Amino acid sequence: MQYMIKAYDGKNMLERRLAVRPRHLENMAKVPGKVICAGGLLDEEGKMKGSVLIMDFENRELLQQYLDSEPYIKEQVWENVEVEPMNVVIVNGEKAGS
Repeated sequence: MQYMIKAYDGKNMLERRLAVRPRHLENMAKVPGKVICAGGLLDEEGKMKGSVLIMDFENRELLQQYLDSEPYIKEQVWENVEVEPMNVVIVNGEKAGS
C-alpha cells in the first residue's frame, strides 16, 4: 500500500534540518524500493519548511517502523506529521497503478 507522509518542521528548524539531512537521506536509502517520491516543502522565500514522501509499504505497521527510525522525527525537526493511504496511479508520466 502506498502512503503519503506530509511533515512540517517546527519553528526555526532550518539549521537543524540541514544538519540532520544527510542522516535523513541515508535512512531513506536503507529501504530500497519503498520511496516512490520525496521532497522538501518550501515557504514563500524558497526555504524548506517540511517534507512530503510517497512510500510503499506492505502495511501501516511497517511504515511506522520506518517512521520510528526517521532522523527528522528523532531529532525533532518535524513537528507535525500526517500520514494518509493513497493510490499511486502515475509515476514519471507512466501508469503505475489503477
